[in-house]
Amino acid sequence: MVFLTNSQTEIVNISRKSWLFLILSGLATGASWLCYYKALQMGNATEVSAVDKFSLVITLVLAFFFLQDVLTFKTIIGCILITIGTLVMIL
Repeated sequence: MVFLTNSQTEIVNISRKSWLFLILSGLATGASWLCYYKALQMGNATEVSAVDKFSLVITLVLAFFFLQDVLTFKTIIGCILITIGTLVMIL
């Protein structure tokens, strides 16, 4: 996309701190996919995908506690439904 919009000259304006976070984010994403594929090889695909989707609930809970993110009523209901769905799929 950068090259399609001819914005590659803006890359030099990215700070070192931002580059560090971009690189760490890429490494974490790659490690996550490797772990996901290994889990698919080792376990039942239904259970693995259910646990993978449950990561959304974990992210929201961590954001609430560590970032003081505000959880709306719809978000809480969604988390409850995802949790119930995950439990139904696993058990």
